[in-house]
Amino acid sequence: MREYASLINAFILLTLLLHNVNGEDPYRFYTWKITYGDIYPLGVKQKGILINGQFPGPQIDCVTNDNLIISVFNSLNEPFLLSWNGLQQRRNSWQDGVYGTTCPIPPRKNFTYALQAKDQIGTYFYFPSLALHKAAGGYGSIKISSRPQIPVPFPPPAGDYAILTGDWFKRSQRQLKYFLDTGHNLPFPDGLLINGRGWNGYTFTVDQGKTYRFRISNVGLTTSINFRFQGHTMKLAEVEGSHTLQNTYSSLDIHLGQSYSVLVTANQPAKDYYIVVSSRFTSRVLTTTAVLHYSNSFTKVLGPPPGGPTTDIASSLNQARSIRWNLTASGPRPNPQGSYHYGMIKPSRTIVLANSAPYINGKLRYAVNGVSYVSPDTPLKLADYFKIGGVFSVGSIPDGPPGGNGGYLATSVMHADYRSFAEIVFQNWEDTVQSWHIDGYSFFVVGMDGGQWTPASRPRYNLRDTVARCTTQVYPKSWTAIYIALDNVGIWNIRSENWARQYLGQQFYLRVYTPSTSWRDEYPIPRNALLCGRASGHHTRPL
Repeated sequence: MREYASLINAFILLTLLLHNVNGEDPYRFYTWKITYGDIYPLGVKQKGILINGQFPGPQIDCVTNDNLIISVFNSLNEPFLLSWNGLQQRRNSWQDGVYGTTCPIPPRKNFTYALQAKDQIGTYFYFPSLALHKAAGGYGSIKISSRPQIPVPFPPPAGDYAILTGDWFKRSQRQLKYFLDTGHNLPFPDGLLINGRGWNGYTFTVDQGKTYRFRISNVGLTTSINFRFQGHTMKLAEVEGSHTLQNTYSSLDIHLGQSYSVLVTANQPAKDYYIVVSSRFTSRVLTTTAVLHYSNSFTKVLGPPPGGPTTDIASSLNQARSIRWNLTASGPRPNPQGSYHYGMIKPSRTIVLANSAPYINGKLRYAVNGVSYVSPDTPLKLADYFKIGGVFSVGSIPDGPPGGNGGYLATSVMHADYRSFAEIVFQNWEDTVQSWHIDGYSFFVVGMDGGQWTPASRPRYNLRDTVARCTTQVYPKSWTAIYIALDNVGIWNIRSENWARQYLGQQFYLRVYTPSTSWRDEYPIPRNALLCGRASGHHTRPL
């Protein structure tokens, strides 16, 4: 441990010098050991990815602007990489933790992430981003609280619980990877988990009459879910960093990669109740449960859990449209979060992104605007920094879908100008719900509807109080439009949160560029950056 402490202390000094971090912002230190271990989430022994022996991994609890120093020791016999779903790294895509920006941690080696929860609040999660490691675990929750002097639009809850839920497979991640590598889609999941456990495997204890906050993240691989409390309603409080109008819901649809916070008051007779998660938009409905236990209860849960919605699209679309920003609430800074008038800014560019499932070289692939992403031998960020040619070409993916149903393989990178304001339309002509995520950013979900998007769709946009978030759904044969301020320099991953689709090419990278070399625009390469591929012979910038 003395060696670890020396490493961390040296890295703190290095971070302060390189990144000019405000010394008043607190530091939080984590040392994580990544191992394989036996887990039994669905009653069957499996080899899971553990962090410090835990599945799910440790929760990150921090406050706006905290600096997070996370030292990760890879004890696996294969490369490993962690990414931070929704934890935006301002001017610092070096720490994003996806292969386009960061070299994997080699077996039996260490890497220390230097992250900052800069001007952020809310509910997020981390996960392993390489291959199909996510199917073996390795994920955990991230909770960013407001600073004490910033008001929150609800009284302090009596408790604050994280729920990591989603689909799960009994097959190993290597078996699932083999399915995809041989040109097939993943099979139907075997079940759903709540905090790494199956049916009634997890209990949340509450006191009668008190209100609790539940932070729910869909960390699954392929399936949208519906979440509900038996006999209780939920007040929606926050969506991926946006305080919301506190509308009341009996159940919530949570799509892949999305996170929500709800307030639940224990105002029912003292007994135990089901917390229910079921699959959404699937022909066969998967269901799992946890237990909401009243501390003064002597009655266990009995009978079947309450049913929820299944394949109906209209109710889910209406629910999504009902989620609105709370314009009177503060965000992570003292100014009200609603003071950003996104609807009064004219986008300088419109990008239409259409997903497809072409067969290329006889194998199933997934594509964006006809391009199915192929990872290069060197992370894009390193190739860009060291000016290594032949790794990628900016403009290798078009701004709109081509005609026809074909596709081709390429390392797709799109250019964007720093500080531009863009309209992005996700167009889905397939029969399945899509879920899209943009690293490094929050964006405004201004509209969604069925059919084909055209410029005539814009009068239906919500230009006043839609939420800002980092992951959005697109319903079957429908579109979703977002506005995004491209104010974060770097190379950022835009991807499907369906991990089979992401793995087989439904992703690309956005290079948000400025010719400036000022640290105010982008931090320099970290001194401890791992170098791999064609960047192996290069050196990071000396102090």
